[in-house]
Amino acid sequence: MTHPIEPAVLELLGQASTATLTTQLFVRGLRNTFLVGLRPLNPERARFVGEAFTLRYIPSREDIDVLDVFRDYDHPQRRAIESVGPGQVLVMDCRGRTRAASAGHILVTRLLRRGAAALVTDGALRDSPEIGRTDLPTFAAGASGTTNLAQHHAVDLQVPIGCADVPVYPGDILVGDEEGVVCVPRELATEIAEPAAEQERLERFVLSEVERGAPLRGTYPPDEATLERYRRWPGR
Repeated sequence: MTHPIEPAVLELLGQASTATLTTQLFVRGLRNTFLVGLRPLNPERARFVGEAFTLRYIPSREDIDVLDVFRDYDHPQRRAIESVGPGQVLVMDCRGRTRAASAGHILVTRLLRRGAAALVTDGALRDSPEIGRTDLPTFAAGASGTTNLAQHHAVDLQVPIGCADVPVYPGDILVGDEEGVVCVPRELATEIAEPAAEQERLERFVLSEVERGAPLRGTYPPDEATLERYRRWPGR
């Protein structure tokens, strides 16, 4: 997180679909950037963009992870919630385990009040119906009513993690939409922002051509004649 990301860059990334962003990253050699298996709890409010704030869980242990640990306000899970800043995304590494929840409605509400951009976990969430009615974009691999202590032990904040088998570093840019979440390495965010926006515009034009009956040949991908029509397209 040594260099700032311009607001205009974040705006462009937030307007692009996760599909477009994965394509732009694929062109640059990155093939594992989409957090497969995570679905939005509130699809109508799924779109977000923000910097990653990471939390890592390891498997819990019965002699350590008892309910009394939550009496400590500096418990790593609670400290993470109180450390996420405006515009940041809390990303949790739960090792893809969903038998127990990684957070619940109260913690999600606190994130919302702190101005967080989203919550992303490759584990489960409890109180999922209530979370689905909040305004915080929230993505998870499942739902579970069981407290996180039954399976998860929070250990590290702001360290590199794996979420849904995707490496996420603190400060990476996460983008979400109805389809899921993509992790954009911070150093590539500015580089792909405008190409992603251009890809979105071109694909809208190509779709309009296909909807009018154009064949794929010459249209998708577009040949020079199609590109010339695109350059004159009012919607560009």
